[in-house]
Amino acid sequence: MKPQFFRAAVGLCAILGAVPSVYAQNYPLSYPTRPVRVIVAFAAGGVADLQTRIVAAKLGELWQTSVVVDNRPGAGGNIAAGIAAKAQPDGYTLLNCNFATHGLNPAAYRKLPYDPLKDFIAIAMIGTAPNILAVHPSVQARSVGELIAYAKANPGKLTMGSSGGGTSQYLSVELLKLTTGVELIYVPYKGGAPALTDLLGGQVQSIVGALPTVIGFLPSGRMRALGVTSAARSPQVPNIPTIAESGVPGFEVVGWNGLCAPTGTPQAVIAKVSADTTRALNAPDTRQRLTEQGTDARPMTPAQFEAFMRAEIAKWSKVAQTVGMKLD
Repeated sequence: MKPQFFRAAVGLCAILGAVPSVYAQNYPLSYPTRPVRVIVAFAAGGVADLQTRIVAAKLGELWQTSVVVDNRPGAGGNIAAGIAAKAQPDGYTLLNCNFATHGLNPAAYRKLPYDPLKDFIAIAMIGTAPNILAVHPSVQARSVGELIAYAKANPGKLTMGSSGGGTSQYLSVELLKLTTGVELIYVPYKGGAPALTDLLGGQVQSIVGALPTVIGFLPSGRMRALGVTSAARSPQVPNIPTIAESGVPGFEVVGWNGLCAPTGTPQAVIAKVSADTTRALNAPDTRQRLTEQGTDARPMTPAQFEAFMRAEIAKWSKVAQTVGMKLD
């Protein structure tokens, strides 16, 4: 090969070899160039949906493109997570990873269509929120203690609804049954909003619903809140006692939501989405909307969020083993 052709070939290889590196560096500068989809594992109107839509709206402003929420309810969040795990890892499909998909489900379900840690990259936490135990006005109980007494005096008659599967609301119901010994009729729903609708309509007597889902209905008189599932009272509803202080010591369940991406998504994209999610959560209007919905915004780096999820999986695995929880 002549020297000039050799030098040209080497130069061409160098240019081609640099393309992926240049692409990786420039990718976040142009990302996103089209709408981004965020898959939510529960029905519209529930806590996961509400929190995701609030953050998605702000991200849409920052990115000047649509951030579309795609609700895929069913199987306690496993359907949505399974879809997201198989999505193209290009940053244009994200998942609302939450208490169910990346907390309890790995321990509670016998088989999952995804691996919560191997199939996903943690991006950012959105926030946490406790649940509310509430009853229809036709129910005479005005405290957690009175509701437990009624349920024990009338075994198998009290109906209680919540989001189904491995959600924090479902776990709250199961822990209440386990720790108090009450017998009730559990009614699972595909999301918090359908459960709330049936409570307001009197189709179920009680529910455990996420605070962001029910907070707007508390002043209406169409439901009566008896207790919150967090260890301490919620700043948003300080007059509602905790279930723990209402005669069920040690009771604590708090839901959470965040953003994840399929494994293989470019790290530059992960870094950009994480940084912009933090910007969104720190924006006064976004934080106010989340607070009004009963959410405690908790910005985290990808590393912090991954550590948080690993701790949640370990924590709820122990609980699931203790109560013998296994879902199909």
